[in-house]
Amino acid sequence: MDFRAHTRTRRAGLLLSIVAATLALACAYAAARAQSGRQIQPTRQQTPTPTPAISPTPTPAPDEEVERIESDVTNVLLTATDEKRRFVTTLTADDVRLLEDGVPQQITYFQRETETPLSLVLLVDTSASQEMVMADEREAATSFVRSVLRPGKDTASVLSFTGITRIDRPPTGDAPLLLSAIDKLKVEYTRANPVCQDNDAPPEETLRCRTAVFDSVAVSVREVLSKTPETTRRAIILLSDGDDTISKLRLYQAIEYAVRANTVVYSIGIRDEKFPDGEMRKDFLRSISELTGGRAFFPRNARDLAASFSQIEQELRSQYLISYTSTNRNRDGSYRAVQLEIANPQLRKQKLRLFYRQGYYARQ
Repeated sequence: MDFRAHTRTRRAGLLLSIVAATLALACAYAAARAQSGRQIQPTRQQTPTPTPAISPTPTPAPDEEVERIESDVTNVLLTATDEKRRFVTTLTADDVRLLEDGVPQQITYFQRETETPLSLVLLVDTSASQEMVMADEREAATSFVRSVLRPGKDTASVLSFTGITRIDRPPTGDAPLLLSAIDKLKVEYTRANPVCQDNDAPPEETLRCRTAVFDSVAVSVREVLSKTPETTRRAIILLSDGDDTISKLRLYQAIEYAVRANTVVYSIGIRDEKFPDGEMRKDFLRSISELTGGRAFFPRNARDLAASFSQIEQELRSQYLISYTSTNRNRDGSYRAVQLEIANPQLRKQKLRLFYRQGYYARQ
């Protein structure tokens, strides 16, 4: 399969997964509520007035944004690690077996995604809970951009958010411009800011004292990544404690935005441990990452933070794309469970861990 044909199958495979992702996201949302005992419902005491800043719009119906393409090809991204959590980059199609609803499937495409360009968003929480860790975040993000960005091939952008999401640097392949934007990231509205203590302050001001994690993910997808070429691999690196206080969107809606645009979210859970308000929402960060095909990291110090960025970089360079056409040709909208396992007897002894999406819904 040549690259252009491969690109068309990837796009079609994403469409097949949208319906599956929507139900899975709703289940994840319910599980997160049950675990945390807190609602994800947006704060209702304030109604933001229109401002030049970007704010999300309601999730569109599938027919409004997605061009329907007739295809029976299903795509699955795979990452494999060994017992020491090192990425395995030498797998071949013969080393793995793919089953759908327990039935073996013929893999038609198996390739490491090393040459496909990257479209990245560095999405940074600049609310008050990040004040004491912002310097570490800037340093780690700077090293990440310097190491991951390939001149003439990859692009990245920098977005920051409180209750309002701001595009600090639109997509560019110019590393100095990105590094300049990262260097300017700071917490402007601290807990002691008079605006944040004033209950009568105008909503457009107090929004900057809040945190809209879910809205910011949607803005990153809608305003930035959805406008990048579909032939790129799209990813968001989210730095936040996940403690959303004012988003209009719910968790599952933010994830749905990412799924629709074939975007993986890598979460780095970080906050000032001594900050008295809110908490680290590991449940939210894990859900938004795992349900989009990424992973969540929870560094304990600056060294761990740098290691988290390094892990993300390695994973972006170590993914495999697997394509197949299901033997079940019924277009009945049913859920199809996908299972990947190691077929090579020697590799099975190494107890490799495989990361991939677990299923999809068939077309109707």
